[in-house]
Amino acid sequence: MVEARKGISCCKHVVLPVLVVLIVAVIIFLVKDKAHPSPVPSMPSSTPSAAPTPMVPTLENGTYGAALATSIQFLQIQKAGKLVGNTISWRGDSALNDGKGASLDLSKGLYDAGDHMKFGFPMAFTGTILSWTILEYKQLLTGYGKLNLAMDNLRWITDYLVNAHSADNVLCIQVGDPKVDHSCWDRPESMTEERPLLFINKTSPGSDVAGETAAALAAASLVFKSSNATYSSSLLKHAKQLFDFADKYRGIYSYTFPDLANYYNSTDYHDELLWAAAWLYHATGNMTYLQYTTDNGKKFKGYGDPTYFSWDDKRAGTQV
Repeated sequence: MVEARKGISCCKHVVLPVLVVLIVAVIIFLVKDKAHPSPVPSMPSSTPSAAPTPMVPTLENGTYGAALATSIQFLQIQKAGKLVGNTISWRGDSALNDGKGASLDLSKGLYDAGDHMKFGFPMAFTGTILSWTILEYKQLLTGYGKLNLAMDNLRWITDYLVNAHSADNVLCIQVGDPKVDHSCWDRPESMTEERPLLFINKTSPGSDVAGETAAALAAASLVFKSSNATYSSSLLKHAKQLFDFADKYRGIYSYTFPDLANYYNSTDYHDELLWAAAWLYHATGNMTYLQYTTDNGKKFKGYGDPTYFSWDDKRAGTQV
């Protein structure tokens, strides 16, 4: 019985990061172009190159297209807060008071899986990968009629992350108590349990989650640069501050808060620092960030030998 519960718990809190990687995989199957490496990292552009517009996906004419549509819809289903233009008939407003005890508005963001937790580490990774997907495959998403939904999902995440960064060296990394939450299966619209907040700061560091949040906001600043320059600048400002915080006050967040090792245990923070610096280079063009990545990449044990790309290990993504 104990083993069964552990299996259920594992499934519950890995859905969101796995899903966003699925979106990328689906799009890669849809795209026929091959990537060509270059010796100097190129700047991601919010203006896509010309490409033929694909047909609208349906279950009949494109299995991968249908999977893409369903995956992006899943992110819509996971939304917390006051839902605007909601098209999911069985979803409603929820978690409207998240953060109020600390005078913060943390009502938005995405629930992690079948639970009502807001885990900052995997949510930020979802934001980074979703940003990269939009930058890489913007025209394809447009042709499939999913760009607006993808950008709406992204903004739901970044609005939350910006509000969670309440001061230069402070970041809320969790909303909810996972022990309490995972013992109660109900709709988020009906939940009544307390929703405590968890913060990292100078004395309780979390370079991994702060670094990943910096990467997410830097990447998203590129996505919104052409459509909302003011918002893009705000995202980049927070990204820079969070990177400085992560780099100056170093530590693994699941060492700072050992109980969190049961959910999203972090094995290192160096990969998030390199990953964040890489995205800040692309977002700013500042060679200091690129130099940081290359210099520290040489010092980081295992940097040149990545295993898999995930919410915990960013080495492969950083090298790309």
